[in-house]
Amino acid sequence: MRPPLPIVLSSHSHVPSPIPVKYWHAVTAVLLAWLLFQAVHEAGHVLTAWLYGVEVERVVLHPLTISRTDVVPNSHTLAITWVGPLTGALLPLAIYLLPLPGRYFFRFFAGFCLIANGVYIGADFSTLGPTDAGVLIEHGAARWQLLLFGLLTVPLGLYLWHGQAKYFGFGPDALQISRRGVCFITLALAILLLAECCLSQQ
Repeated sequence: MRPPLPIVLSSHSHVPSPIPVKYWHAVTAVLLAWLLFQAVHEAGHVLTAWLYGVEVERVVLHPLTISRTDVVPNSHTLAITWVGPLTGALLPLAIYLLPLPGRYFFRFFAGFCLIANGVYIGADFSTLGPTDAGVLIEHGAARWQLLLFGLLTVPLGLYLWHGQAKYFGFGPDALQISRRGVCFITLALAILLLAECCLSQQ
């Protein structure tokens, strides 16, 4: 009688993951999404400023601060400010649509960015800077445009988040967390934290 074949678990089988692992995975995924959200958002500001030939004075990206991009006074402030949240919302969504490995994280990240940018613009009722919403209103954007942006992005982000808890080991249909995924997210977070801390010293 031959011995039974070993059971090989896929990267997402229905075997509960150890509690410390799933919480570590969730926390590091949220932190990585938060830092990447800010980086992509500011990249939209910076690239638009460069396209218009506007000098970028400073880009603030640090784990312990809220990101921002400072540019010299110019006549393209409205466009430069709008492209930040637009890029921050749409670029992660476009990346998620690519056939990349680890799509569950890219879906989570896309949803995170849609919600974060939507709330940041749509729920901020400032009329002056330094927030993007305040700058937009100050330079001629209508309040309904900001609200519409939030109404379009936040529900889409929530839709992308629906049913994703199982990939992080939560819920009755929780899947086993991929060790490779945990290591990749942890490594990416460590590299990003180190890069932002080092670059902010310059």
